[in-house]
Amino acid sequence: MLKVSVLNDFYSTNIFDTYTVAKHILSHDIDIHLHNRNYEIVNIIAATTINGKAKNFYSFASKYCSHHNPETFPIYDSFVDKMLQHYRRSDQFCCFEQGDLKNYSMFIEIIRKFKGFYELEEFSLRQIDIFLWLAGKEFFPKSY
Repeated sequence: MLKVSVLNDFYSTNIFDTYTVAKHILSHDIDIHLHNRNYEIVNIIAATTINGKAKNFYSFASKYCSHHNPETFPIYDSFVDKMLQHYRRSDQFCCFEQGDLKNYSMFIEIIRKFKGFYELEEFSLRQIDIFLWLAGKEFFPKSY
């Protein structure tokens, strides 16, 4: 409960029922999935039901897993999404649909293709994630 609440507040992920999300996460025994690099755990955590309504807290789920294992689980957010789409359009580094980024295993594969195309193999998934996030904030700033 504490982890969910802190991450929700820190990242402003707008989860209004953190208790239900925490119970959902606990019900999936995520430690073994994180240890075994089972990327599907992100999509499993993301798919939550609150008050009978299906929710998809995908960005939050990637952040939750990243905080347990940052080198293995990069964070998905709108800035990373926009940058990957930008590079796809400008350099055709990879062929993917926008919705593919919301499937975490495909998201990981797309980042790996990005690394290979731009010869960034010496950088970790986390380092690539940080670069994409920072570049996205600069090139696609949110207007409030």
